[in-house]
Amino acid sequence: MVKYFRILLFLAIVCLSACQEGGEAGKLLGQWRLEDSDDKYVSFSGSVSLFRLTGKAEIYGNFKHVGDSLFVQCFSIEGYRNDTVIVEDMFGFKPFNDIRVKIETLDHETLVLSKDNKFWTFDKY
Repeated sequence: MVKYFRILLFLAIVCLSACQEGGEAGKLLGQWRLEDSDDKYVSFSGSVSLFRLTGKAEIYGNFKHVGDSLFVQCFSIEGYRNDTVIVEDMFGFKPFNDIRVKIETLDHETLVLSKDNKFWTFDKY
């Protein structure tokens, strides 16, 4: 019963955040596809982020865009180790619960993030 309550509470928070018409997302609002990949997406709405590996997993997080920095705190509803693996290994963002990256480029069609001489390029989807 407690497990279902946690899931319902989480969904209520996501829905309330998503209903902010973009809210804090600003230019990040929407879905971005990792360049040269057909199955890796990240979305931003309100203050909620979503890492999605098509057909395999969706991992939610809270994000904050401050200046040229993006801070993301991911969390796993079920606590699956696989969720951490997807964000850290498949996307390359580490650590799972304290992602900090620099926004190199952000316009209406391109998002480029960097950290420790590694770059990720996303296209607006």
